[in-house]
Amino acid sequence: MIICIETSTPVCSVALCNPSGVISVRENTEGKSHAALLTLFIEDLLKSNGMRVEDLEAVAVSKGPGSYTGLRIGVSVAKGMAYAASIPLIGVETPVSMFHGIIDKTGKKFRADDNTLFCPLIDARRMEVYNAIFDSKGNKCRETTAEVIEEGSFIEIPEEHRIVFFGDGAIKCRGVMRRKNILFEDDYRISAASLQKPAHKAIIEKNFEDIAYFEPFYLKDFIATKQVKNIYGK
Repeated sequence: MIICIETSTPVCSVALCNPSGVISVRENTEGKSHAALLTLFIEDLLKSNGMRVEDLEAVAVSKGPGSYTGLRIGVSVAKGMAYAASIPLIGVETPVSMFHGIIDKTGKKFRADDNTLFCPLIDARRMEVYNAIFDSKGNKCRETTAEVIEEGSFIEIPEEHRIVFFGDGAIKCRGVMRRKNILFEDDYRISAASLQKPAHKAIIEKNFEDIAYFEPFYLKDFIATKQVKNIYGK
């Protein structure tokens, strides 16, 4: 069994998985709940399935990019569990898990073929998104990057390729880009359940993180919001 943690966006999600699939999921979509709910979800999942942390084969965590605070909380909890129980730690790039999430649920809907590309978009504030591009088999065609969405975004990709945009950053693309042959999946929601396949692949390949040195994949530096007015209104 593997416990999977997803905190890279406002969604706080935890899933208990085995090689065959997802056993159980606990999640909250209201936002800003990671610190309060993450460990409670983990404890509830383990208790409900008669397990302890020591019984797990590994702990997997979505490593980003995404919310700075969310990633920090998720990775810290995952590292603590792995260290305390002496089990492997697996880090999964968030766009990779998002691809598995959409292809498993809606791949048939889009009749994915060799000309279909999938682009997970993670909100990075204002008009910026974190994104990567995958073909229908899950091969990464464009590396994960931070990009400001504008009229000419993704124009370099030949238009015979359909691009399916999904994720909480996809709404920024509507009505902005001028590229043809694009589709949007509005029903997609990020979930820890999507880590199941890449996490079990990591176990087979023994692709584990160094617990002492592993850090979230922030992609860009954290920028604190500046206070506009002080308490005196100046």
